[in-house]
Amino acid sequence: MRFDLLTLFPEIFQGYLAESLLKRAIEAGLVDVQLHDIRHWAQDKHHSVDDRPFGGGPGMVLKVEPVVECVEAVRRHDPDPGHLVMLTPQGRRLDQPAVERLAEHHRILLLCGRYEGFDERIRVILQPEEISIGDFVLSGGEVAAMAIIDAVVRLVPGVLGDELSSSDDSFSGEQRLLEFAQYTRPRVYRGLEAPPVLLSGNHQQIARWREENSRERTHSRRADLLDKQLPDQHVGNNSREATPPGPPREALPPGY
Repeated sequence: MRFDLLTLFPEIFQGYLAESLLKRAIEAGLVDVQLHDIRHWAQDKHHSVDDRPFGGGPGMVLKVEPVVECVEAVRRHDPDPGHLVMLTPQGRRLDQPAVERLAEHHRILLLCGRYEGFDERIRVILQPEEISIGDFVLSGGEVAAMAIIDAVVRLVPGVLGDELSSSDDSFSGEQRLLEFAQYTRPRVYRGLEAPPVLLSGNHQQIARWREENSRERTHSRRADLLDKQLPDQHVGNNSREATPPGPPREALPPGY
């Protein structure tokens, strides 16, 4: 998996690329990240990449020439021109299905905006996929690019120590639920005990507890995720009280 980061501030990424999971993935040759300074494609002696907006108004707008020519040049670096993503608050909101779709590409170009945004002709000429990481505004697209890289890299084969790690993550899998609660040592802390079922060694009961806990957490915290499921995937139509009568269910162990 290759990422090309097109930015006015490549230094922002130096520390990020040299730490933790991403660093190990790069060292193992599983991920390649290349930085490209858009200013190198500026056409005047001052390396200007922005200018005042036509029609007036505050701030500056990224100019069309250096951005378009930077993207076109970077795409020629590899036989695979890559999938171009423009980071913008006007884009589609990033979610796990979008991350999974991005992970299918072998090369992704992440175009980071700044100031008041991009000259509209950049979108028209380059036809990028536009992505936002939420309904808020950042000073630039660099942080959003880091978020996309971090999410996508987890899905690259070999990056995680256990390939099943990402399958239980929140928003992952077929049902897209929140992940179940996690516990580790000590067993009891300040009177709060980890659920005994998790220490029982009974894998069937543990799996059942985790599935129930995942659904309960989703229902209480993100019921909107349940609304997106098919009717037969709901837990009692999103309410335990609405569950049809049936034989008594085996009691869950204390601590549930």
